[in-house]
Amino acid sequence: METASFRILHTLGINNRRSSKYHQSPLNHLHFPPLLSYTCRKSFNFRGNSLQFKKRFTASGSSLQQNSSQQLAVLLEVEGVLMDVYRLGNRQAFNVAFRKLGLDCANWTEPIYLDLVRKSTGDEEMMLILYFNRIGWPSSLPTSEKETFMKSVLREKKKALDDLVLSKSLPLRPGVEDFIDDACDEGIPVVILTAYSRSSDKISRSIVEKLGEHRISKIKMVGNDEVEQSFYGQLVLGKGVSSSLDEQLAKEARKAASAEKQRIAEDVASMLNLKKIVAAQRAGAEFAGVPVYNCVLVSGSQSGIAGAEHIGMPCIVLRSSLTSRAEFPSARAIMDGFGGADLTVSRLRNMS
Repeated sequence: METASFRILHTLGINNRRSSKYHQSPLNHLHFPPLLSYTCRKSFNFRGNSLQFKKRFTASGSSLQQNSSQQLAVLLEVEGVLMDVYRLGNRQAFNVAFRKLGLDCANWTEPIYLDLVRKSTGDEEMMLILYFNRIGWPSSLPTSEKETFMKSVLREKKKALDDLVLSKSLPLRPGVEDFIDDACDEGIPVVILTAYSRSSDKISRSIVEKLGEHRISKIKMVGNDEVEQSFYGQLVLGKGVSSSLDEQLAKEARKAASAEKQRIAEDVASMLNLKKIVAAQRAGAEFAGVPVYNCVLVSGSQSGIAGAEHIGMPCIVLRSSLTSRAEFPSARAIMDGFGGADLTVSRLRNMS
């Protein structure tokens, strides 16, 4: 079993904890190093309009000031960037799930929800454990069934959140439409990455639709289909791939799990997820017609930032409810939103 598991890791370019062989690979090599580790503070409070400049772009990227509009592209993630989905709809979705499961005594007000998020650092299973430990678990629920019960709640919550997004009742982040308009007016390609959102590609695209047809006609979207059609996607995934990226992730994770190596299965899933993110980001640069190092990723996720750092793509973080106090040492800048003292096209150009 150990030999079989090692072969899986070797094929994927994943090092074990006793070797640094793959850490020495060049950035553009197809081997993937372990995901970066980020630390989160426990406080959930948002900071004011702050702009934290970190370090200069790598020499290969040069200064953005020296690039013409044709040498600069902006890649936008969906959740946390176009829309702060979890801040706007997560609490409501939990309450819908509680009602569907007949848990009439369970209702999360905003103070309760924020307190649970703070104490669990956003881990939703831990939020449920903390809450039901406080008010009491359903009397008919055996102790051995608690995990199954929590999975049922989270499954119903996800359905409710998806329905909320599809209902078009949740707004986009303030200023994002003006930012996109300004970029398009200046001839800067704008690419929206839907391929690796926490929600499905369908849900992500429904968020993008809020931008309006006239705006969508000026931008590019990169989802699973676009990744597979890109040169990099075909190179990594194999030309004519019939299964989706998610199906491949699940298949490889099952292979490792079948070898009864849970830790290895988790490592495999993490590395494949990074591979998926990198493929989407490279496809975004390809569709924009701009080199990777002249693209700027506007990210709201730690995984997206890890992928960007891996391929040398400059990254700006927009804080969201999921990353309100997280640390992002590799980010070029950390901002609270679009417009004003935060992210604008002119500020993007003037970074050096």
